[in-house]
Amino acid sequence: MICTHWMLHFPSAMKWICERKFRSFSEGADFRAGSYAFYTENITLGARVVIRPGTVLGADPVATITIEDDVLIGMNTHVYANDHRFDNPDKPISEQGYTAADVKICKGSWIGANVTILAGVTVGANAVVAAGAVVTKDIQSGCVAGGVPAKIIKKIS
Repeated sequence: MICTHWMLHFPSAMKWICERKFRSFSEGADFRAGSYAFYTENITLGARVVIRPGTVLGADPVATITIEDDVLIGMNTHVYANDHRFDNPDKPISEQGYTAADVKICKGSWIGANVTILAGVTVGANAVVAAGAVVTKDIQSGCVAGGVPAKIIKKIS
């Protein structure tokens, strides 16, 4: 997508590219210029999803990123479906390989700016992740989470 990245500035061209590159790119989804995606064939964007500039969606050959309908993702958010292994103290981390696990952001969620979501995480429906959070574990539906690492701050009533 490097040669066509400038085309994301034009809504019709953005839609044309994304419908061909992503596993699924639903009606009304918006992948804004300045965002990046890796292994797009393993990324699903639901209806009316907004991916703001600076966002990185890093899927993996064996792990997917699924973003359901009506999700808002703030600027400079990073979502990764893989992570380095570091369980052998006698071996450099760079030689230990990596793990991969699916990431899912459920319908109606709002992910604030500068959030990092790590491999294997599910963000529940209608959840809010506060700006700057690092999400290392699942976030329940209908909750507000924030911090490093992200923790539940409150339930949305």
